Amino acid sequence: MKLENFRQRIAMMPRRYKQVLLVSFDMVVLTFAAWFSYVLRFNTLFMPNTEQAMLMIAAPLIASPVFIRFGLYRAVIRYLPDKAIWTMMQAVTFSVIIWVVVAFLTQMTGAEGVPRAVPFLYWVLAVVLICGSRFAAKWLLWSPIREKLLARQCLIFGAGDAGRQLANALRSQNEVFVAGFIDDDATLHGMDILGIRVYPTAQIEDLIDNFGINEMIVTTSSLSGNQRRLLMGKLKSLNVKVRILPAISDLTAGKYIVSHLRDIDIDDLLGRSPVPAHPDLLDKTVENRVILVTGAGGSIGSELCRTIVKLAPAKLVLFDVNEHSIYQLHRELAGISDCVLVPVLGSISDGPLLKVVLDQHKVENVYHCAAYKHVPLVEENVVEGARNNVIGTDVLAAVAREAGVRNFVLISSDKAVRPSNVMGATKRWAELIVRYHGDVAKARGTGQIFTCVRFGNVIGSSGSVVPLFREQIAHGGPLTVTHDEMTRYFMSVREAAELIIQAGALSEGGDILLLEMGDAVRIRDLAENMILLAGLSVKDTKNPHGDIEVVTIGIRDGEKLHEELFYDPTGVSATSHSKILRAKRRVAPVDHLPAAVDELRGLIAQQNPDAVRTLLFEKAVS
Repeated sequence: MKLENFRQRIAMMPRRYKQVLLVSFDMVVLTFAAWFSYVLRFNTLFMPNTEQAMLMIAAPLIASPVFIRFGLYRAVIRYLPDKAIWTMMQAVTFSVIIWVVVAFLTQMTGAEGVPRAVPFLYWVLAVVLICGSRFAAKWLLWSPIREKLLARQCLIFGAGDAGRQLANALRSQNEVFVAGFIDDDATLHGMDILGIRVYPTAQIEDLIDNFGINEMIVTTSSLSGNQRRLLMGKLKSLNVKVRILPAISDLTAGKYIVSHLRDIDIDDLLGRSPVPAHPDLLDKTVENRVILVTGAGGSIGSELCRTIVKLAPAKLVLFDVNEHSIYQLHRELAGISDCVLVPVLGSISDGPLLKVVLDQHKVENVYHCAAYKHVPLVEENVVEGARNNVIGTDVLAAVAREAGVRNFVLISSDKAVRPSNVMGATKRWAELIVRYHGDVAKARGTGQIFTCVRFGNVIGSSGSVVPLFREQIAHGGPLTVTHDEMTRYFMSVREAAELIIQAGALSEGGDILLLEMGDAVRIRDLAENMILLAGLSVKDTKNPHGDIEVVTIGIRDGEKLHEELFYDPTGVSATSHSKILRAKRRVAPVDHLPAAVDELRGLIAQQNPDAVRTLLFEKAVS
């Protein structure tokens, strides 16, 4: 018990005090080593003369700056690696050589000066005392936690402020051994920060192999989204768990403490950093307004509702055809907000119901998220896909225009650009329908805004590849990709929700707004990274004994190898938000649209999927 209290007292001492204590100890033991060298040489209790006493005192005075130069006082005893013995031996040897040179330069030689055996004896004693004392202290003070520490050895990516604070926090908890920092700053390489060596990125694999590293902790400020994705690719073949330190902004806001780590997630692997929202744009079209969200129970719709209730709307109408999802969402939102919530069960093709809801609740904003979006499923159910995605949008937009809704925002998809599948074609029709109703409102001078928000895949949304990969991993694989070179744009569901709201504030009516989404992500890379995030390894030709294989099954009907965000990339213009763009408005008129929609209604009523498919693609190019 007394030893444990002693350990605690030493551990709680400020680092500066520990260094002073170590320097003082070295001064005493080196003086003793110099004196005892004479004792051993003469085999008697030796009483030095004045010159010999001065030389003994000079020994630690010479050694101290040498030890400082060699970093002996930067090292932390509890984390002292075994190989540090060579550094200590070098420092002792160098200080002994200087001591001998000083002895001879001052002509203190002969029997009463420094016999030839004394420097050797002094060197042996100094090595034993300096090295032995440190490793003895390490064993005595820290051996109870040694095995636990070595079981969790980590590298911290980023030697900046966040990385240093994290290292200190981990040390104080005695849970993880920090073996080193990794940083791309060449000026830091080889330096010791908090007694921890800084290494370049190129040495990651060697450090993992040599030190037995089993964990990598990444500070978000040290890597961009693309760099983080490349790092994950580098670690694919290594059995290393990757975790991430929350952003400094979250730490200062009190959301986390500096030692609070989270597992790296899919959002961290996107090819760009998250796009910050503009608070004034978020508040502009939501605060104190009555909002209706269609498809509210879906992945995007539900996240949109979570974001809206935080912005103090007057009322939020939750509209969906799925009873269970609306029930669950209503319960969740009621627990986090005192906003008035109105759950409504119904279809967006039900015009009379929509008219009653809009008029009764005096809806001011409509966010239209309801749609069938699973590409292969819509491809197999052309008629129902067209009925819901096209006719439903036309009914909702027409009713909203007649009811005087101020802002109407359609959630579109990058698959609407030069569509190659039914789902994309229906989304393109929906964009044209919203543009048409926007033109009508503008011609009538109502001041209503009809706009579309187009973006790529949303991480984790229903019908996306990420839930599929998670399910396949849970079943032990394999993960299936349709083509090795297939790429997609991705964004987080939180960003999608914020973009949808901001679009209403930025829209000029009848336009299409897009998020600058960075680089497209290769789906095979995403699959392999998800295997790694699950703590497993990829089974391939390089690693035949891996856990889960990624197999290529071939492109499905209507699937593109690469998606596009714009019809005309050269015609994209900026908005007041640096990461939100406005697509060039196509000059082709949409006056033909009411007749085309009526024709589509007739084909749907006939349940003629081939004719519906043909018409969808004929008019989707407008």
